Amino acid sequence: MVTLHKVVEFILNSETVQVHVPPGMLALDYLRQHKNLTGTKSGCKEGDCGACSVIIGELKGGTVEYRPMTSCLLPMGELHGKHLVTIEGLNMEHLSAVQNAMVDCGGTQCGYCTPGMMLASKALLERNPDPTEDDVRWALSGNLCRCTGYQNIVKSVLWAAEKMRADRGEDA
Repeated sequence: MVTLHKVVEFILNSETVQVHVPPGMLALDYLRQHKNLTGTKSGCKEGDCGACSVIIGELKGGTVEYRPMTSCLLPMGELHGKHLVTIEGLNMEHLSAVQNAMVDCGGTQCGYCTPGMMLASKALLERNPDPTEDDVRWALSGNLCRCTGYQNIVKSVLWAAEKMRADRGEDA
């Protein structure tokens, strides 16, 4: 049996990568096994739990639109020409507003779902800087958490939105 490889070029966090991989290889497996980016968790491997969530940026109409995706269902061939952001891509010298809010509002316990929750939250706040509680609950609906009961996670996202608006000098 011959395995065909395809050249896939994309931006991984802040690095342009060009890889020769089977186009059907899952992004989750590539991230964890080939790039050692283990912040992207392997959970259900069926796209139901959100532990493996990443953000995909795609150029549309002259602007890059970002949306969360489950990397356990995302073939590498779909990444060509796109921007893939993992939880490691959110790391900066200081915690981001979303990361700070998760800490300050007690949005994490065991931490397993936290990377996916943070990425789903970040994608929401990029699209909608002033979300309602219903917006947050909808954006997080693809991510399962068995520890916190979601209330502190939702509170964290709303707090992060408020902080980000204040940092931009907007009324909260």
